[in-house]
Amino acid sequence: MTTIAHAPHSNDGPPPGMPPPVPFGPRLATGLAGVLLAAMMSGLNNRVGALALIDVQGALGLDADAAHHVGTAYAAAELAAMPIAAWFAVTFSFRRFHMGIVGLFALLGVLMPLAPDYHWLLAMRAVQGLAGGAMIPLLMSAALRFLPQPIKLHGLGLYSLTATLAPNLGLWLAAAWVDRLGDWRMAYWQVVPIAMFAFWAVWWGIPQDPVRTERLRQIDLPGLLTGPLGLALIAIGLEEGERLDWFHSAEIAWCLLGGSALMVAFLISEWFHHLPFVKLQLLERRNFWLGFTIFVGMLVVFLSGSVLPANLLVEVHGFRPLQIAPIGLIVALPQLVLAPLISALLYRKWVDARRMMALGLLLVAASCWLGAGVTSRWMVAEFWLAQACQMLGQPMAIISLLFLATGVAAPMEGPFVSGMVNTLRTLALIVGAVGLEHGLIARGAAHMRGMVDRAGRLGEVPATMPHLIHRFEPQAATLSIADAYRVLGAAALVLAALTFFLQYLPPPIVARPAKD
Repeated sequence: MTTIAHAPHSNDGPPPGMPPPVPFGPRLATGLAGVLLAAMMSGLNNRVGALALIDVQGALGLDADAAHHVGTAYAAAELAAMPIAAWFAVTFSFRRFHMGIVGLFALLGVLMPLAPDYHWLLAMRAVQGLAGGAMIPLLMSAALRFLPQPIKLHGLGLYSLTATLAPNLGLWLAAAWVDRLGDWRMAYWQVVPIAMFAFWAVWWGIPQDPVRTERLRQIDLPGLLTGPLGLALIAIGLEEGERLDWFHSAEIAWCLLGGSALMVAFLISEWFHHLPFVKLQLLERRNFWLGFTIFVGMLVVFLSGSVLPANLLVEVHGFRPLQIAPIGLIVALPQLVLAPLISALLYRKWVDARRMMALGLLLVAASCWLGAGVTSRWMVAEFWLAQACQMLGQPMAIISLLFLATGVAAPMEGPFVSGMVNTLRTLALIVGAVGLEHGLIARGAAHMRGMVDRAGRLGEVPATMPHLIHRFEPQAATLSIADAYRVLGAAALVLAALTFFLQYLPPPIVARPAKD
């Protein structure tokens, strides 16, 4: 038998009637593999769809605004589904709810390339975002509920792949479909075979819980109406803000301010409701509020391993996804080995998860320090050492954090934990990507003004200035990326220091049967 002494008991978790523990065996392992693959499929679908968007735009004859709206619709709907997915899985049974959203996700993947017009494509992409956004929280819910303690940390390690493997593998898949096969439709059809296996695996391997539709009479209706809509409006405002000049656009102002007001109403309703979607009282525990603060910052810092190298290779050298793909694979593929290895280390008595987490963040900071030396001559090979630090640092930091945060929650609080973690995860990625884009644009413009000013002081005549500006653009882009590496590296150091303010949790104790 295995116990975690530090996991608190909860008298106000999900209502009575929680299904009894299910013996772990090959059948349940198959079902959990289906849940994992479905969550990975969702993450890859989002990433590959974004990378292939310019090819979809060209194939369908869309203008830049219309194509961008397709990506925004998916991101907004995905975020809206995060906090409520686990609640509905408990209500309609995990097995049936998961099979339903996987089936809908795959069906829309088949139909989207066949959409009769742009409006149908936009609507189907949004609905697919809702289904995809519901899959990722269910992975953590399943790991916390079904996995026995001797391998529960391995389940958290597998969950970490949605943050470490999927975003980086997406570069290679986008290159495979668009550049190698030359078929943009594969960016949507890629989900079908994975979804078919996930659907079968969950049907065969996950036990059928009772359907508890009586919970619908106790639903937090104000929370349901305000939370998802508020998150969707915030996502739309963030995704479209840079193009429409932020608060100079009335639409962006309404989205961000209206979404924020709805979120305040959602949080108030959730705090007082007896059957909430998200249990905010968990934030009274230090490892939750501080851990999730670090978690948000960590996900933003991790963008240094995916967005910044790709941005340099695209902006300065005009690379296509096929040429950038090795950058992502350096980080992505070793995660299949590193995730279970780091999970196993956290069971050792001599391992302090806080120290491992800090070491992981220091490796990410080292990657940023190496990346800060970037020049316009850098190609893929020059990024390898920095990416190797990301490869090691990311799983060390995120798996340790998941252990420290979920270790102070009772098993019955799993649905609440998964909703909170994944909402913050998705929101952090959106905010981080948008903030990084804005910072790169601002710093690039500042560097360009500085170079033009220096050229003017050196006596360059106006007639030669356009030629100089064309030469300055790659240098300005490179300098802005170096600045971003420095900022994210400094943030990683601050996060590493904060890890030691988390509550220490001893490794789970695996009690072995006594010998006769």
